[in-house]
Amino acid sequence: MQDNLFEWDDTKAAINWRNHGVAFSYAVKAFRDLFAVEWIDDRENYDEERVNLLGMCNGVLLHVTYTERGDRIRLISARRAEKHEQNYYYSENSI
Repeated sequence: MQDNLFEWDDTKAAINWRNHGVAFSYAVKAFRDLFAVEWIDDRENYDEERVNLLGMCNGVLLHVTYTERGDRIRLISARRAEKHEQNYYYSENSI
């Protein structure tokens, strides 16, 4: 799938939906969260820079992993944020 900014592999998107119940077409809305939190995923050597994003989407906090390819964002995975990730998101956005 492709649009002006986001892209993903349709097979990977189907697997993600089956495993996590989150569609990539829905997950892109997390990038609109003005309070989104991002960090580099350096747990492994992926041969590319991967970024994790916590962003709110229609009241649901999502964890989205992506990489940048040229001027496009390629989604790798998307799921509901786990409790410790929710705590991190809210601690980063506390006033």
